[in-house]
Amino acid sequence: MPEILLEFPRQWFEFADPADETQLIRIDLTWLTSRWTCIFGRGCPGVYKSAPEAGCCTLGAHFTDKEDRKRTEGWVAKLDETLWQNYKTGTKKGWMVKEDGEWKTRVVRKACIFHNDPDFAGGFGCALHHLADREGLSFVDVKPDVCWQVPMRRTFENIESPDETEKTVVVISEFDRGSWGPGGHDFDWYCSSNTEAHIGSEPVYISNKNEMVALIGAQAYEIAAEACRKHEQMVQQTGMNLAPHPADPQ
Repeated sequence: MPEILLEFPRQWFEFADPADETQLIRIDLTWLTSRWTCIFGRGCPGVYKSAPEAGCCTLGAHFTDKEDRKRTEGWVAKLDETLWQNYKTGTKKGWMVKEDGEWKTRVVRKACIFHNDPDFAGGFGCALHHLADREGLSFVDVKPDVCWQVPMRRTFENIESPDETEKTVVVISEFDRGSWGPGGHDFDWYCSSNTEAHIGSEPVYISNKNEMVALIGAQAYEIAAEACRKHEQMVQQTGMNLAPHPADPQ
C-alpha cells in the first residue's frame, strides 16, 4: 500500500508532569493509539532498496550526547564474536566515527557496524539487541538512544504564560519521515505512516511502554496510558474518531 502523507489531523492530550512542576507533557493520541509495530525481519524492505535486510540501520546511529555514547561504550565492551558479526572490524578499526563533528556508529557493508546479517549464527539484526536479551535487560538500557526511540519522537518546547511563568513542554509524537530531516526524502520506504507496518496486536502506548517510561517517567506514563485508554473507549462506544491514524486498518 502507498505510504500515507505526513500532514493529517492528529488529536493531542496535555497534562502537568507529576514528577516536575516546571514541565507539561503533550502526547499524540493519534500515534500512541495506532497499531504501528516494528516489522524488522518480517517484511520490512528497509529504508533503502540497496540494503533491504538492514531496516533503518543503514545510516548508523548518531549519539544524542556524551552520556549516551559512554553508556553504549560500556555495553559494547561486553560484546564478543558469538553475538557480533563485525567484532574483528569493530575492535581493530573502531566502531565509532565522527561525522560533521558528531560521533556516530561506523557503517560497514551498507549498515551500522552492529548489524548482523540474516545468516549470522549469533542472530540476525542488532548485536546490542541480542546482548540485551542475553543479559535479561530491555534493549532500551543497552542500545543508543536513537535506536530504541525511533519511531517515537521526543521534542521540547519552551513556553511563557502571561504571568511570566516559564515551563517546558515535552512532546511525545511520531518520528515520521520528515523527522529525519532532508535525508528522509531520499528513503525508498519508511514505516511509521505505512499501512504495511500498522498491523500490531496492541496499540503503541502498550507495545512501546518501556520506551515511553524511559522518555517521560513512570508516573507520567500512567497518566498518558489512561488518556489513551479513555480515548479508545470513547471511540468504541461512539464509533467516532476525530483523528484516526490513516495508516491503521480501517
